[in-house]
Amino acid sequence: MTKTNPGNYFEDFQLGQVLRHATPRTITEGDVALYTAFTGSRFAVTSSDEVARAAGLARSPVDPLLVFHMVFGKSVPDISLNAVANLGYADGRFLAPVYPGDTVASSSEVIGLKENSNRKTGVVYVRTTGVNQRGEAVLSYVRWVMVRKKDEAAVIAAEATPTLPQAVAASDLVLPEGLDFKGYDFTLGGSPHAFEDYEIGEKIDHIDGMAIEEGEHALATRLYQNTAKVHFNQFERAKDPSGRRLVYGGVVISTARGLAFNGLENAGLILAINGGRHVNPYFAGGTIFAWSQVLDKADLG
Repeated sequence: MTKTNPGNYFEDFQLGQVLRHATPRTITEGDVALYTAFTGSRFAVTSSDEVARAAGLARSPVDPLLVFHMVFGKSVPDISLNAVANLGYADGRFLAPVYPGDTVASSSEVIGLKENSNRKTGVVYVRTTGVNQRGEAVLSYVRWVMVRKKDEAAVIAAEATPTLPQAVAASDLVLPEGLDFKGYDFTLGGSPHAFEDYEIGEKIDHIDGMAIEEGEHALATRLYQNTAKVHFNQFERAKDPSGRRLVYGGVVISTARGLAFNGLENAGLILAINGGRHVNPYFAGGTIFAWSQVLDKADLG
């Protein structure tokens, strides 16, 4: 009997299956520093203890996207080790701040399965929940991923495609306890623009570009303990028409978020991820640019 983990193939998943993921992760100041080095993130609330305290928080929280990547990374060996590609996200909610020294762990429930017509792959939908060392939920999101079948003839007992919300309702957003921007210094934040200065429909070109090199994306993905083969195994990737390793989509998301500082300087915390799709693969050496559009607004008081 083998002692190694080959990962789950599409036919191994079942609707309602709950997977408790291994290797809880204590997030350290070093992790935060490396994340800043990889992304160039400059948001004041997640960079400065003093700015965070002035906004009513205990100290500077871990960037929400770093929390996302750590929770996501835990799920990879069980969900997407044999993935062709991660496809998208929905209904993502950050439920409590995470601070350096906190430990995050995660579990996932299979909420949808859909075999592709080629019978070589299928799409797995999971809801992943991250919790801290006290068992408090800090993050919940849905993602869907295309996974290879090991046996193309395998019959899938039950299939279902979940109905997902187009956006997270404002009433479902969770504000960090104590958050109060009355004492927030907009000069230290980097811009005078506040909530009322942004208009629905407004588009913001963030102007700057950032290239992601092979070493950078590999180190960042290892930082998140994401072990997906498509990011690391060049022997296998040589069989793909591209012949290259894919950059983890989360690296692209965090790079775009870092670039968005120029134009969204005071959007220091992320409360939700309404949805998102990886519409094209990204390979190292290209340059990432970003733009944002204000789709809606909700005054949370």
